[in-house]
Amino acid sequence: MFGRLIDLGGFGLGAAAALARNGLLAPVHPSALARVVEAYRHFHLTPATGLAAAAARWPDRPAVLDEDGTLTFAELDARAAALASALHHRLGLGPGHTVAVMWPNHRGFAEAVAAVSRLGADLLLLNTGLAGPRLRDVLRREAVHALIADPALPHVGFDGPRTGDLDKLIKENGSATAPAPRRPGRLVLLTSGTTGVPKGAPRRLSPAAVAEPFLSMLATVPIRSGEPMLIAPPLFHGLGLLWYAAALVLGCPVVLMRRFDPQSVLDALDRHRAGALVAVPVMLKRLLTCDPRPLPHLRAVVSGGSALRPDLATAFMNTYGDVLHNLYGSTEAGWAALATPAELRAAPGTVGRPPRGATVRIAGPDGREQPAGEVGRVLVGGGLTFGAGTRTGTGPDGLLATGDLGHRDRRGLLFIDGRDDDMIVSGGENVFPQEVENVLARVPGVADVAVLGVPDEEYGQRLTAYVVTDDGARLSADGLRRAVKEELAGFKVPRDVEFVASVPRNQTGKVDRDRLVRG
Repeated sequence: MFGRLIDLGGFGLGAAAALARNGLLAPVHPSALARVVEAYRHFHLTPATGLAAAAARWPDRPAVLDEDGTLTFAELDARAAALASALHHRLGLGPGHTVAVMWPNHRGFAEAVAAVSRLGADLLLLNTGLAGPRLRDVLRREAVHALIADPALPHVGFDGPRTGDLDKLIKENGSATAPAPRRPGRLVLLTSGTTGVPKGAPRRLSPAAVAEPFLSMLATVPIRSGEPMLIAPPLFHGLGLLWYAAALVLGCPVVLMRRFDPQSVLDALDRHRAGALVAVPVMLKRLLTCDPRPLPHLRAVVSGGSALRPDLATAFMNTYGDVLHNLYGSTEAGWAALATPAELRAAPGTVGRPPRGATVRIAGPDGREQPAGEVGRVLVGGGLTFGAGTRTGTGPDGLLATGDLGHRDRRGLLFIDGRDDDMIVSGGENVFPQEVENVLARVPGVADVAVLGVPDEEYGQRLTAYVVTDDGARLSADGLRRAVKEELAGFKVPRDVEFVASVPRNQTGKVDRDRLVRG
């Protein structure tokens, strides 16, 4: 199937061998291959094709394991087809319509996204935490025609057609089918929206463009076909969706949980003998609060969605072994770099290197590549860059400005120093909050920390550290300032230290700055 998309000879014998080990290059029966090709001809590169291809190759293999039990790939594909028919015949949905899906990590999400993409409609994935005016603004701005929302979520003010009883639609539809679309719909992901209203990042992917970086990722992370994968981050976010796509490609059963609970996650990893876990850093930190247990089948843990602090990377690997990978990307930029366990051991703060087929440039003021150690704007390009963002305009290559600042070391490893708009200018000196946060996070007794810049009449901005302490820990503002001063320049020492009950974060672990400042 992938022979037309990528030259495996050019991809490298080592990478090809890794893909063979994880089962991606396993032989496919001619009848199954014919069904895969037919699915791609009808639905193009969409979730519908991924599910239909998995159903053709592994019909009786578990696809989803959730609170309602188990669905095989064949069962899940049949339910998605029936739901697509119901959405078309009952609600009139098809190409040219935008359908929003608002569903937690549960089989309903998998059924809805496959059904909508079968119709050729544009698919908008909504954050399940959105509500009220902000949600109504998103639905209006994205011109949503219909809404598929989990009935367990709070009521959504929406005037158009909406449904939540997927079982009823699937059962009532019978064997009717929906017409295959002439072209695929767009997939629209929402940006994090930590400082404003989330905005849609639309994309339509080409197989030739995404194959090399996607296969590079699968060759780097040792997941294997048929091994269960627990995806803890929301599937509506790019990180969760990326690894759900990987699970479809490899035929991996996906373990889904509506809410993250660290003890329940450890229990599920053990019970299902999961080979892979996908999580955001704050989830990894919460897992470390539980009593560790042997997880001999867990060979790959992928972190992403927000910054992975060096101390957390080391602590997690010290507890569960050298299985941790750190993925760097964004909703707008897609996936741009990946750090292996060996790289995290050598440099715990790194996000690694870009995959084959992708480009990462650390650009100075003139747009040229910065030398090792020098901080610049992070620009990316490649197959998993979707072009929904601000173009740099600094050359004919059309690289995308991620909004991040970063640098490379002399080994070529990439480090992210912070967001361009998060950089604090205090008394004419540039300070990256993440650097200060990393120092404070290593102080014994600090459970969580965020550093922000607040207005200051004398210096323009001053640093404020918001610190959460471990139960029973007794820390002082002066002691925390001394800890920073021992490692960093004096102008990087927070003027203010506020002890707070928690640092508010969104569902991918990013700090919600507005809520933090408001208290």
